[in-house]
Order: sequence, then structure tokens, then C-alpha cells
Amino acid sequence: MSYKTKIETMRGELRVMRKIIPEAMRGFGEMEKAITENGVMDKRQKEWIALAMGIAQRCEPCIGFHIGAMMRAGGTREEFADICAVAIQMGGGPAMMYAAHALACWDELAAEQAGTPTTA
Repeated sequence: MSYKTKIETMRGELRVMRKIIPEAMRGFGEMEKAITENGVMDKRQKEWIALAMGIAQRCEPCIGFHIGAMMRAGGTREEFADICAVAIQMGGGPAMMYAAHALACWDELAAEQAGTPTTA
């Protein structure tokens, strides 16, 4: 299954969650918005942290969502590589495995943005 498909599947599952626990989901969304839109760091820097944590915590849906957000915030593949290195340092071998997944996700989404066919 492609990373784009995995991201869309997760979005669908989250829509179902919003129907069954709307207040909790709305509260989480408000917290996320308050964090991303305030403070001294810009959105891209905050996405660096979120992505590193997603890799270290081995949360594949988090990785996909935060790679997309980082790309929209102007993040580069080189910045992404540094994020993977920090996540591997902090998370050890399991983080290295998820960093490899995250790199494949980055490349797939970047190819799609560029209009390049993927092999996934």
C-alpha cells in the first residue's frame, strides 16, 4: 500500500473518530492549532520535532502526516535527513527502521508533488 493511501486511510479512520468522540477530537485539534500557531518557533521547526518524535515513537501515521506538513511548511529533504539522524540517535534501532519508512514516504510524496511517477 502506498504512503499516500495509508495517509488517506488514516484520515478516514480519524473522521469516524470525530463522529464518535467529537469533543475530544475537537479539543485535540484546538490544542494542536494553539501549539502550531503560537510560540517562538515557526511551523517548520515544530514539524521537525513532531516528525522526529513520530519516528522515535514508531507511529507510521504520524510520520506521514508530519512529513506532509513539513513539506507544506517548506522543509527540505536535507533537513528531513537530519531529523532522521536525531530520531535514530534518540530511538536506536527501532527508530532507524521507521526512519527508513519515513524516507520512503518523503520520496513518494515529493515525487507526487513533482509529478514524477513512483515505484511504490
